[in-house]
Amino acid sequence: MKILLILPAADHLRVTKVGAPPPRRAMLRFSLLPLTVVAALTPPRHEVSICDENVEPIDFDCDADVVGITFMTALAPRAYEIAAAFRARGKTVVAGGYHATLCPGETGRHFDAVVVGDAEGKWQQVLTDIEAGTLQRVYLTPPAPGEATTPIPRRDLTARNARHYVTINAVQTGRGCPHACRYCSITAFHQHTQHHRPVDDVLEEIRRIPARYFMFVDDNIIADPDYARRLFSGLAPLGKRWVSQCSLKIADDPQLLRQAYAAGCRGLFIGIETLDEKNLAAMDKGFNDSRRYGQRLAAIRRQGMLIELSIMVGMDNDDVSVFERTLRFLQTVHAAALQLNILTPLPGTPLFDDFQKQGRITDRDWSHYDFRHVVIRPRGMTAGELQDGADWLYRQFYRLDRIILRTLRSLVTLGPFLAYIIWRLNMTYRYDNIREHVVGRNPAKQRCADREEMPVATEVAEFTESVH
Repeated sequence: MKILLILPAADHLRVTKVGAPPPRRAMLRFSLLPLTVVAALTPPRHEVSICDENVEPIDFDCDADVVGITFMTALAPRAYEIAAAFRARGKTVVAGGYHATLCPGETGRHFDAVVVGDAEGKWQQVLTDIEAGTLQRVYLTPPAPGEATTPIPRRDLTARNARHYVTINAVQTGRGCPHACRYCSITAFHQHTQHHRPVDDVLEEIRRIPARYFMFVDDNIIADPDYARRLFSGLAPLGKRWVSQCSLKIADDPQLLRQAYAAGCRGLFIGIETLDEKNLAAMDKGFNDSRRYGQRLAAIRRQGMLIELSIMVGMDNDDVSVFERTLRFLQTVHAAALQLNILTPLPGTPLFDDFQKQGRITDRDWSHYDFRHVVIRPRGMTAGELQDGADWLYRQFYRLDRIILRTLRSLVTLGPFLAYIIWRLNMTYRYDNIREHVVGRNPAKQRCADREEMPVATEVAEFTESVH
């Protein structure tokens, strides 16, 4: 059979015409790992191709027999459109990924079959059943803690578009997370389990990567410190350079931090989420300990690694002052880059259940669940203030003068290569903001202005009333 694997894209990022250039945001594209792994799981008798809508249009009239689509919640509406178009042409369409796993009933109304959980162990069965005419509606893969084996991804299928990505060399050592943060779909997907690949398998995959630079896409590369030590020891002699996601806990173990650097780590994406201890406790993420953010981040920077921070705004203990406060903090700790998220309760998570029970979900359009739209009724401000403040903070952090300053500072502290990476990453975020007309305004200042105008408005009203 001929199999087409698809990654959908949002409206403002989608390439729809042959030859049309994709948006200039290669620094934010790095992983087609779910599709390249599924391609590797496919028996060799089948012909496989991959289409990423972020960089090329879908050929709906192609001769594929089977179409597989993986998607997050924000891309569910687009995935359903794609599925409908292919089903109308007589193709068999299969869904997988986070939204399909966490909302299998809804997803099943749009697809011929749904893979719930990881593809390993089930994708091959799906194809066998299609050939036999016995396709089931749902294929469930139970969580598998402990060691797991997965094939080396089919990166050859993405090589033709490699120029549109910061790297196509994405590697994963394991899946799942030992923590239980209430907002996290990763924990929900893996049902609070975690498993790792054998270290030797990971090292063999990395040896096969011809490039010096690659990326670990693990959600927390040090989730299991003993595993991380063995991995870093094996990586050190290879002379590679890489970035990954990580928890702040790496700063509490100086030896592990040094090992990571010696193994080639030059950048970490860290989710600190909020500066407020009550917010952290409410999300079951008290282990972050916001009181020690400064010293822990400084320890990582001193080791020679750039830090991109992920922060959420709109939590229940946030008020309109959170945006200015966060901007000052980011400047103080010299964050190299920022991924800003508006609090978004994803379906299947405890947070979604909380907000649903409280009647605080105001928008059920999944395409707005991209962490850039307000879909809830926040507690400490209005929805409009949350949207305005988040947009203002994003725009202010990526002001050109601030980008230039942090790049020059990085040139001195981290060297020319990482300074160049920081410049490109920051300019890509700035490009996105300008392209999407992100401006916003500071709601704290707006409230002050409104209070100052209130006496004048009251006097006018009283004068008008006395005249009449």
